[in-house]
Amino acid sequence: MIQKQNLFSDITSSIVVFFVALPLCLGIALASGAPILSGLIAGICGGIIVGILSGSHTSVSGPAAGLTIIVLSSIQQLGSFEIFLLALLFAGLLQIAFGLLGAGIIGNFIPSAVIKGMLSAIGLILIFKQLPHAVGYDLDFEGDENFIQNDNHNTFSELLELTSHFTLGAVIIAIVTFLILFVGEKSFIKNNSLFKIFPISLIAVFSGTLLSIFLNTYYPAYKLESEHLVQIPDLQNKANFMFPDFTQLGNIMIYILAFKIALVASLETLLSIEATDKLDISKRITPTSRELIAQGSGNMVSALLGGLPITAVIVRSSANIVAGNKTKLSAILHGILLVICVILFPNLLNKIPLSTLAVLLIFVGFKLTKPILYKTQFKEGLDQFLPFLFTIIAILFSDLLIGVGIGLLVSCFFILRNSFKRSISITQDKLLFLIKLNGEVSFLNKAFLRDEFEKLPNNSYLIIDGTAATYIDKDIIEVLEDFKKSAPYKSITVEMKNSASSLNQYFRKIH
Repeated sequence: MIQKQNLFSDITSSIVVFFVALPLCLGIALASGAPILSGLIAGICGGIIVGILSGSHTSVSGPAAGLTIIVLSSIQQLGSFEIFLLALLFAGLLQIAFGLLGAGIIGNFIPSAVIKGMLSAIGLILIFKQLPHAVGYDLDFEGDENFIQNDNHNTFSELLELTSHFTLGAVIIAIVTFLILFVGEKSFIKNNSLFKIFPISLIAVFSGTLLSIFLNTYYPAYKLESEHLVQIPDLQNKANFMFPDFTQLGNIMIYILAFKIALVASLETLLSIEATDKLDISKRITPTSRELIAQGSGNMVSALLGGLPITAVIVRSSANIVAGNKTKLSAILHGILLVICVILFPNLLNKIPLSTLAVLLIFVGFKLTKPILYKTQFKEGLDQFLPFLFTIIAILFSDLLIGVGIGLLVSCFFILRNSFKRSISITQDKLLFLIKLNGEVSFLNKAFLRDEFEKLPNNSYLIIDGTAATYIDKDIIEVLEDFKKSAPYKSITVEMKNSASSLNQYFRKIH
């Protein structure tokens, strides 16, 4: 149910997300080797279809930069975009099946430090990737998140090219946009009722557009060419519209690629949902399996209409939250705005400078990667800070999924290390040793326990206390039994501490 007190916040947020999503939809379509209209169709379906079916109040869905390589290679492999659309149709069906089987629970196993690292990395990527667009260097596509770019540069080498590729008009517009947004962060602006009606981000976009028109009219030397502006495709050209080729139902590659798309899109969605739930001020929890069903439905509709694959997207979702959205109505409205504006006002949209939108995204990036976050993670200890840091570095130098995978591996290392510490503790007093087994002692502790037995000196006295262990793996029991047999060869006396109230059966026996 729509609540009046939330309606205004959702409307203003939807406008901000619309301006963020528009160039990203177009850029991702170009990078995917697909018709440019396919990106807009995916954005519309992500906003309206997924927005209606999703249980998330903050997430925004649309075409994802992380899938561009898969889409590009799939189109080349299958031979046409129409055949790819058929694969996407089945991918959506598979996602619905994943959701019905409860696969969304996977998202609950991603550590908080990795999620925070992912958000910070996305913030840094937004800043680094949008700086070239802010100064009019638009060779790389809008929405690119990969380290290696299509223009033969990487995230950092692109920055070195800026000084020789400045477009003065774009720089002037970017500076003005930056100043408007910077002043808009001041409390006297934020608390002003006028700027609650007209959000500062909307004012910044209109100001940048009007300044571009002014420069083009009165100062031709600073004129922005079409490549520096939003470029909406011609909807009158029917060649821009494509649909699934159902004659290829017997092509086995369709189903292989469908599974690949469904898997990657589902993983990206679950990661984005975990991240946006962290950003949500109200700390609402998204039902993840329902989200997979919503995403699958969106992808099926997108495929039938000729659109790109859809996932929940962190950049648009972050912009939504930063703009102050309250409910999922903002995501739905941004999809409706895409439909209305693309159909009715394409010429007006084509006057929006990319440099203005780039500065808007840079501000979103700063809010995702605030210095205080790094300081807080460091204070929480290395087991939190290192997974956070490695996730950031890995995403910056690869892509989202690889980066998160590396962050998970680092987290697993600390989980296993802490598990060893908690499960087995060792106390020494000269030649008297006490080994206590606590909680759950699994086969993962096997090598550690063997090493500790090897270190015991000759003629020592060892007490093994497992009365507090709730579970002891059979591999551990085997190690204990083997050591008891070998201990006499080193003149080691072994005492097994037993108790009738022991939680584990092995230590309720008389050995």
